[in-house]
Amino acid sequence: MSAPAPNPLLSDRDVDFHLHEVLDVQALCRLPAFADHSRETFSLFLDSTRRFARDVLASSYRLMDAEPPTFRDGRVHTHPLMRSLYPQFVEMGLLSATRPAEVGGQQLPLTVYSVASAYLMAANLSAYAFIGLTTGAAHLLEAFGTPWLKETFMAPLYSGEWTGTMALTEPQAGSSLADVRTRATPTDAGSYRIAGSKIFISGGDQDFTQNVVHLTLARIDGAPAGTRGLSLFAIPARRPEGGRLVDNDVRVTGAIHKIGWKGIPSLALNYGEGGDCHGWLVGQEGRGLMHMFQMMNEARIMVGLNGVATASVAYQESLAYACNRPQGRLAWEKDAARPQRPIVEHADVRRMLLRQKTIVEGGLSLLTLCSWYADVAEHGATPEERERAGLLVDLLVPLAKTFPAEKGFEANALAVQVHGGYGYSTEYLPEAWLRDQKLNSIHEGTTGIQGLDLLGRKVVAGGGAGLRAFAEEVATTVERARRAGVEATWGEALSQATGEVLELTTELGAAGMTGDVERMLRHSADYMELFSVLAVAWRWLEQAAAAKEGLARGPGAPDFYEGKLAAAQYWIRTELPRVSLLVALCRTGEDSYTRMKPEWF
Repeated sequence: MSAPAPNPLLSDRDVDFHLHEVLDVQALCRLPAFADHSRETFSLFLDSTRRFARDVLASSYRLMDAEPPTFRDGRVHTHPLMRSLYPQFVEMGLLSATRPAEVGGQQLPLTVYSVASAYLMAANLSAYAFIGLTTGAAHLLEAFGTPWLKETFMAPLYSGEWTGTMALTEPQAGSSLADVRTRATPTDAGSYRIAGSKIFISGGDQDFTQNVVHLTLARIDGAPAGTRGLSLFAIPARRPEGGRLVDNDVRVTGAIHKIGWKGIPSLALNYGEGGDCHGWLVGQEGRGLMHMFQMMNEARIMVGLNGVATASVAYQESLAYACNRPQGRLAWEKDAARPQRPIVEHADVRRMLLRQKTIVEGGLSLLTLCSWYADVAEHGATPEERERAGLLVDLLVPLAKTFPAEKGFEANALAVQVHGGYGYSTEYLPEAWLRDQKLNSIHEGTTGIQGLDLLGRKVVAGGGAGLRAFAEEVATTVERARRAGVEATWGEALSQATGEVLELTTELGAAGMTGDVERMLRHSADYMELFSVLAVAWRWLEQAAAAKEGLARGPGAPDFYEGKLAAAQYWIRTELPRVSLLVALCRTGEDSYTRMKPEWF
């Protein structure tokens, strides 16, 4: 038997299908912001990223997972491979790919950059994370920094000379940012003296560039309590002074030992132990959290993509294993002399593979669409287009972040299961990807926080304007599917489920409006689940329509399209019916865990 081909990370055919058949990414080139691009420039960027991910980055993953960064003598020492990998990321233009030319960017649509970055995440998510964090920090400075801040801090971040982080979490506060205690005291020189501690700061120190800039939330002396008192600061590990970099009293006090994402350090930091840590205000006083929100949609889209990518690389690995691993015979084959079958021929293995496929490709469809809406929300031709796209991206991002993280973990567990006993050994990679995946449900707001955000804010914002736009988009997809010849019952089931969710949301929103917020939010986790199932069913119906259109065009790749139709059937017939069950649960207000007293546990 020939050796299996190297893991493709993601299916190129599937990525192209999402970009050019489900969506029409080339249509973005009609917008002035992307007028210099074409399908050819998109393909060049994608192809170069794919090659780097497969030929260079993927081989570094196992090494960096096995040898995480070390913390000694007060400094973090990353894997030596990062010294060669990071300059290659920079040379490819990944730090500023979506940004305008005036800051050195290529002004690529987020839609294209997102799928390109998914290959890098699938290859080595920890190595890519340094890029994602640095881009996020630079983008904040680009949006809200003074000319001096942009020249002093943003420029070396985008050029790859320095790296960046976002430092929000504190030991006593966790996700409760209202309880941030880090203090900022104004100085006569225009900076602020910073004093406080942060924890779980990914990439908070490294040894392959000369500096790290922390975009940090802190409270200026005299600022009010709560999130309204938070401001945003740029705090370098080494500050510019007299034409050189000097120590800025930022200390690494410990490294977190993680089950996954081992290639990038997660650190505890202290600011101002010696009273000499300086930070510079970014944007307006008291608007720090609002400035952070400027990037929140993009950051959550990237976490969702990480979930898809981590599930995809494991799915591709388990698919290849199933096709090449002979074991057993079919139940009705009694001749023990008959050669063993590849395990992909066993129905239960195909069940596990199909479920992985629906999670990975359904999640990718949702993420590419969110990226599309984000592009139109920022660059659309009319205010009306931008407003509608903004409503949709705000509504869908909590789902796009949560679904790939939660269901992606399930997909990763199935990849381990397909490998059988080998899946539980470190000689095979699925166990490592399973470890990595779990962090995605915590990054950028836990699943519980996302559920509260979706039900407590997003679906009721503007009197439900985003939800109405969602229902209209679903109706458009149902019509596309009908014209393409997709089985009519699929569209009918999606329309019925959408109606149920709209009715439930109206009821829960009314409870909140009359003051019963606890009743409204009691089943926010179940609401997140049902809306995620619904949204992915919508994306599978869209894929089914595109697949039918592809088959109608004639000779091509019928196996690819038939696989899409089988996957759409699976999700719509086996998952979508769960929406009604979850709607009923939310409607009854079942209160077992909310009435559970701590002492009862």
